Amino acid sequence: MVPILDYLLQRQISPQWRGMLSALASEFEAQIGHDELRQLMHRVGSRFAAAHPLPECASTVELEQALNLYWHEMDWGYVELADEAEALRIVHYCAPLQAFGDAALAWTPAFLEGVYQTWMCALGAQGLSVAQTSAFGADSALEFRLGRHPA
Repeated sequence: MVPILDYLLQRQISPQWRGMLSALASEFEAQIGHDELRQLMHRVGSRFAAAHPLPECASTVELEQALNLYWHEMDWGYVELADEAEALRIVHYCAPLQAFGDAALAWTPAFLEGVYQTWMCALGAQGLSVAQTSAFGADSALEFRLGRHPA
């Protein structure tokens, strides 16, 4: 990761939680398989989204603003949305998932996948699913797509 960006992301993670979350992630990885961890984080994300419902949104621009209002209040980065021919592209930047340690970046993004899935379904995207389409990048981006995905 770019050293300046890496420094800023590390500063975003509260020191009081860093060691505990890293130890928690290590224990999870020792006890639970990768696929199960992704499923667990997806369910946690769904539970979070259900507890923090979005307002009605009439456009992609309104949706992006509503999402960013939540993420800004929680200091969880920001999101950019883009309508594409077959999907809605969701790019989330600066999520503090590194708090769990770099190894956990293989499964912690499923939290955001669950959040976005639940929010999109609540807004009427029935029959569509959110799928992660990139790993945590050097620019701190995680990409997801809302669309029809093969089962």
